[in-house]
Amino acid sequence: MATQYWVGDFYVDLTRNQITQKTQSQTIPPKALAVLTYLAKNANRVVSHDELLSEVWSNTVVTPNTLQRSIAQLRKALGEDSQYQSYIKTHAKQGYSLEVEVRWHGKTDPESLIEQVPTLDSPQAHKVTPANLYSDNTNFDNTSLDSINRTKSMTSTLRLTFIVAGIVFLGFIGFSYFTSEQSLKLSFGELRSLTNTDNKEHTGIYSPDGEYIVFNRYSEEFCSSNNIWAKNIKTQKETQLTKNMGRYGSHSFSQDGEKLVFIKTENCNKPITQKDCYKLMTLDFKKALEAPQSPSLLMECKNSRITKSKWLNNNNVALFQELSDRWKLVSYSVADNKSTLIYSQPEGNLIDYDYSVKDDLIALISVHNDGQNYIEILKPDGQLLSSHQIEYPPEIPNLSFIYPNFTPMSDLLIFSTGRQLFTLSYEGKITNISLPIDEPMGSPVFHPGGKRALVIQGHYDGDIAMLSLSQIAQTQADQNLARENNNDSDTGSLNSAASVLVPIIPVPTILARSTRDEDGAIYQPNGELIAFKSDRTGEDQIWINDGNGLQQLTHFPIDTRISGMDWAVDGQSILANVNNTLTQVTLDSSHKLFPFDYPVKKLFQWNSEDNTALLYVRIKGILKFGEFNLNNSEFRVITDKKVSWALKNEDGRLIYTDPLDRFWQPGPAEDQLIESLDSQGSDKRFVIKHNVIYGINEKYQLWSYDLSEDTFEILGRLPNNVDLLTDINQTDILLTIRVTAKKEVAELILTD
Repeated sequence: MATQYWVGDFYVDLTRNQITQKTQSQTIPPKALAVLTYLAKNANRVVSHDELLSEVWSNTVVTPNTLQRSIAQLRKALGEDSQYQSYIKTHAKQGYSLEVEVRWHGKTDPESLIEQVPTLDSPQAHKVTPANLYSDNTNFDNTSLDSINRTKSMTSTLRLTFIVAGIVFLGFIGFSYFTSEQSLKLSFGELRSLTNTDNKEHTGIYSPDGEYIVFNRYSEEFCSSNNIWAKNIKTQKETQLTKNMGRYGSHSFSQDGEKLVFIKTENCNKPITQKDCYKLMTLDFKKALEAPQSPSLLMECKNSRITKSKWLNNNNVALFQELSDRWKLVSYSVADNKSTLIYSQPEGNLIDYDYSVKDDLIALISVHNDGQNYIEILKPDGQLLSSHQIEYPPEIPNLSFIYPNFTPMSDLLIFSTGRQLFTLSYEGKITNISLPIDEPMGSPVFHPGGKRALVIQGHYDGDIAMLSLSQIAQTQADQNLARENNNDSDTGSLNSAASVLVPIIPVPTILARSTRDEDGAIYQPNGELIAFKSDRTGEDQIWINDGNGLQQLTHFPIDTRISGMDWAVDGQSILANVNNTLTQVTLDSSHKLFPFDYPVKKLFQWNSEDNTALLYVRIKGILKFGEFNLNNSEFRVITDKKVSWALKNEDGRLIYTDPLDRFWQPGPAEDQLIESLDSQGSDKRFVIKHNVIYGINEKYQLWSYDLSEDTFEILGRLPNNVDLLTDINQTDILLTIRVTAKKEVAELILTD
């Protein structure tokens, strides 16, 4: 088989795993070169995915993603433009073809190669490197000496020409690279607020003409519901677009700027697999500027989740849809009222995407079957243009999810990790913009003009609170007495003011208060300390309340996130999920990390006696609930069901809730529903103490359920701003109290 050949003006040398053009050689993975060689053998013919996989990876089980990565590597080596496939052409749902002239070399002796050397003024000049012009095994007779000398002279001339051309070429490349690197730098000079109100604003975008910003506005009274608003940037006039409040998600404009599309979330009337139903809605933007409008329904999903709708240039709507724990990117046709698949990862998962109206491209963040995070660039029809593994810098924990948006600069996206901004190239390279910010913000969304960008900035403000069980019981008794007195004094009139009973709410004691998020308070076993998480320093840290004051226990780096923590039985250390990694922290602030192959999404509970932990982990992008052994790093999946919260009681019995807020426990053959707790679940979690479950229902009532006696009791009413029940001891409960959830739309201005 020939080991050297030409693909257009690229010289391929299989013996060196190299592709060379104009003296510039690139080393290519052998499998990628094998793909190119097979395509070259079948030039100008569509070769199917299966045929390529069978020929290149025979007797090896791989996924189509492996082939896609090889194609992406080849396209990069061949210098293919992301918009035009001049060498390797993709045929949707069929395969690939090599659309270029291929010339093969059966041997590498001087005569055969010199015959192929083009004249200096031909398009094929500068392809053959000097190393390819000679062979150690070549024999010449004396009669050909003059010819050989002329050949050597010509070769020397070519060599000198190559060197000069190479220097010029490298100088050009260096200059282009330098100027390109300079042009890729984003510099922001000003940050100004656009919506500074007492409400919470979210999901800001620009209108296609750049005259308006559109955003969601929440009120303090209805923190989970919002209206969609618009603001004229020049006149500063604000207009409410939706007639009634709802749980509206992020929105996107049609290309002509006439309509908005977004997803509305509602409680399902008859929940089957999920508590919420999702509706794709549209709103006439021009009419809504004149008077608030009711959105129109496009489609509804009752047994799957949809999110992140974006209007495409072909008038279809792209969105994420979740089925069987995996997200896929689909295209919904408004005209035909049907959806088609754009892209999925059958052995991985999709994380986020953005769409560029200008370039008609989709940038997709996904997890592949190797567990690594990738960036893919797609056409809206699903054609994959490139796929690269994301290379994480030290400032970002490895395998952390990122949510980038397109920028005005070619081949460059931007994202935020909270208080830092980064750029992401199409090749997976991350660069820090070096703009540490005091207030956390989301990923910027650029203005059509490219000189400014919208961000959502702000933070959640929660406090650590304590309520005594006796106080809750007394308040409940007072409420019952007031109800009895109200019934005795009621004259029977339907309009009687006395018939309206105002709830009696206990007032909690605040243990930790700042203007930032305090959360997750837990009692020290057999001790007086209370540990909790706080981001009062700008990033999550573990703090201790000893009854006399607060002490910061950890000093993690910027943009640290803690998701779950639990005390050791002896009360001398805490296990926390810090940046997706289990970290044990002792009371003297020393740390110990527990390596794990997969990122930890949530830590529910730690049993330090057998050193196991209940976790939610991401395996190839799919959330799995199970138990992790910290001694041998083994992870055992407990159930394939989705789990909202989970704990074990003192006897080791597992109790967990599902997305429908139902309570489950293991049975002899399958998990069993705890029917006594029907309709008592909520998103405020639960705790277990001495074989008794304590929880808060959606009416903000604290209740208890004895697992041994199968007895249920309402203990009393709690304040409406309780977000989480985090722990309980013999006398008190610990709560997270919501103060505010301040968010606002701001604008970053680029410097020249």
